[in-house]
Amino acid sequence: MESYKLVLPEHLNHYGRLFGGNMLKWIDEISWIAASRDYPGCSFVTVAMDKVEFHQGVEQGSILRFRVQRLREGKTSVQYHVDVYCDDIESGSEDLIFATNVTFVCLDRQGQKARLQPPAPQP
Repeated sequence: MESYKLVLPEHLNHYGRLFGGNMLKWIDEISWIAASRDYPGCSFVTVAMDKVEFHQGVEQGSILRFRVQRLREGKTSVQYHVDVYCDDIESGSEDLIFATNVTFVCLDRQGQKARLQPPAPQP
C-alpha cells in the first residue's frame, strides 16, 4: 500500500523542519490502515516499532511517500515494513529518509489477544 503526505507549517518543529513525532504518527496510522484492510474484522493495536532513526531533515512543502508492505504474520500479530521517501517535486527524484517495522496485535472485545482473521484477497 502507498500513501502520501504534504508537510505543512503545523507539522514543523521550532527549527522549521518536520517534527519527528508527526512522522511516527503518520507511519503508525498508515500501517494500521494497511493491517485493517488486509485483515477485515480484526481490531489492531500497535505493540512495537523497530529502530527509529531519522536520516535527514524534511522541509515544509515536501511530499512524503509511504510504502507499506506486510513482512510477517503470527497467530495474533502481524508486522509491516514501512519505507518513507521524500520527493523533490522540482527534479522528480526521491530519497529514502526513514524505514522501520511496525508490529500490531489483534485484540478481542475484552482486550485480549485474538487470532488473526484470514487475510483479505489481494486485488
